[in-house]
Amino acid sequence: MSTPFTNPLSIPVLGFCAYSGTGKTTLLKKLIPELNNRGIKLAVIKHAHHNFDVDIPGKDSYEMRKAGARQMLVASHIRWALMTEDEVDEAPELPHLLQQIEQDTVDIVLVEGFKKLELPKIELHRAAHGKPFIHTHDSNIQAIACCDDTHIPSELRRLDINDVSQIADFVIEYTQNWQPTSKLPLAPQSLQTPECGCELDSSKTLSVSQGIEKILSYVKPVTEHKLVELDELNGRVLAQDAISPVDVPQQTNSAMDGYAFNYSEPMLESYTLVADVMAGHQYTGTLQAGEAVRIMTGAPVPAGADTVQMKELATEKGNDVSFQGEITLGQHVRLAGEDIAKGKTALAAHKRLQAPEQGMLASLGFGQLPVFRRPKVAVFSTGDEVCEPGEPLKASCIYDSNRFTIKSMARKLGCEVIDLGIIHDSEEALADALSQAAVKADVVISSGGVSVGDADFIKLALEKVGQINFWRINMRPGRPLAFGQIGDSLFFGLPGNPVAVMVSFMQFVQPALRKLAGEKSWSQTMVPAVADCKMRSRLGRTEFTRGIFHLAADGKLHVTTTGAQGSGMLSSMVKGNCFIVIGEQDEQLNPGDTVYIQPFADLL
Repeated sequence: MSTPFTNPLSIPVLGFCAYSGTGKTTLLKKLIPELNNRGIKLAVIKHAHHNFDVDIPGKDSYEMRKAGARQMLVASHIRWALMTEDEVDEAPELPHLLQQIEQDTVDIVLVEGFKKLELPKIELHRAAHGKPFIHTHDSNIQAIACCDDTHIPSELRRLDINDVSQIADFVIEYTQNWQPTSKLPLAPQSLQTPECGCELDSSKTLSVSQGIEKILSYVKPVTEHKLVELDELNGRVLAQDAISPVDVPQQTNSAMDGYAFNYSEPMLESYTLVADVMAGHQYTGTLQAGEAVRIMTGAPVPAGADTVQMKELATEKGNDVSFQGEITLGQHVRLAGEDIAKGKTALAAHKRLQAPEQGMLASLGFGQLPVFRRPKVAVFSTGDEVCEPGEPLKASCIYDSNRFTIKSMARKLGCEVIDLGIIHDSEEALADALSQAAVKADVVISSGGVSVGDADFIKLALEKVGQINFWRINMRPGRPLAFGQIGDSLFFGLPGNPVAVMVSFMQFVQPALRKLAGEKSWSQTMVPAVADCKMRSRLGRTEFTRGIFHLAADGKLHVTTTGAQGSGMLSSMVKGNCFIVIGEQDEQLNPGDTVYIQPFADLL
């Protein structure tokens, strides 16, 4: 029986599976250096079927762990290792292990073992071993690496098990073609995509993740791009890799105010000072043995010098200087290109640019860069009961707030907004407005008129001009949702209640607009926190409760609700700084329970 698997990372995970004795480890030992030589950065997870120890009896770390430390971290300037005592009855959970990987530093994770997991894999097979195939009962097999004597179906990708270069080609191809799913990391079960893989029927009630996945399948990212000045890049999405034209730092330089000299063993008792080197200047000569220069932070290290000692641990006497304290070769020296090397990718395409990225690009000398055009979003509100703010409020009417929150959130995502105002209850007026909006915009968003049983004309108008699904989402607030296409534009019909509009925008419209803008590898931020109050929901429904989180004295994030949770209470959004996500599997959460929160900071 296979076991479901959801990749929690924003990088690909590829397994290698085979029966014992086929040579998985032998192949990986050859494959890893081959991929490294081609510039691919790897992490590897190996499943061991037995007890093992990576530490040596007698070492301090070993003795501390055996004395009862559940976790022991040992570190040096070369490597660090975290050993965790975590005895469990069954095999360790791969998603948990993957979350220990520093995914920002690697391109792909290779997994040896975990044969029964439903993760993408390369099967290794040798006909001489007489073992059965794995692919016959595992649809996740991407290719089979086998010997010449092995016969496999023609539709399966065949690799030569003895040709490491060919297998490396396939791994690189898989890495380049891999796309992250819309599944939310670290989320409650109700936000995870169901494992059945069945088609979504718009007549059924959908989970939140089903709605997101269905919507994203319709989104085609914009491709048009243009050069934009550095100062105008905030919030834009990079269209091409930014390749560094210089080394960063450009020169090997000092990380301290101090003295630069040539390291030797043993160290000399004193060194003769021959120059001062200030930032922005350099010493043009070559230091000889026994010579040193005074050097400022950021100043180039002279030829003949390889080490810097800080001035606080030095004593000058006349033209000589002597050093105190421990000194190691290369200390306090920043090598040219150690941050970003010339010719390397400084920022990959499809990255949304913010202040840190703009600063880094400026430091590399970029004046302008190619970015995708901004998505165009048309927004309108519906209903004869809705009045424009700033005008007298009519009897039995309300002021339109939804249009303004939608416009603000869309602009924060870098979109160009077209405000269509309030469209009153007329099938003809709505159909005309929708048709015109679809010509001008990539996305059309309305609020109101999507609930089951609504008497509004918007449904009739939508049926006339587009292809629209009306969904019931297993969530509160924001249960009704309309989504579809009007011509070449996407359409979102959001609920009428103000809080439900913001919840629905964050969960469904935001990921669509980010993908449309060309942004990749984005996922909703989900952060664990400690509940400080009791919260109730209903089994089978995802609840987005407005909350206030803070960092408590115990060093953990704690969260409590804003109080009453009515869908029309905009004050609760103003008071709050997050949504508390109560999953479908939870009926009640008590103080002290771990909950997941979505901070507003990304959008609100």
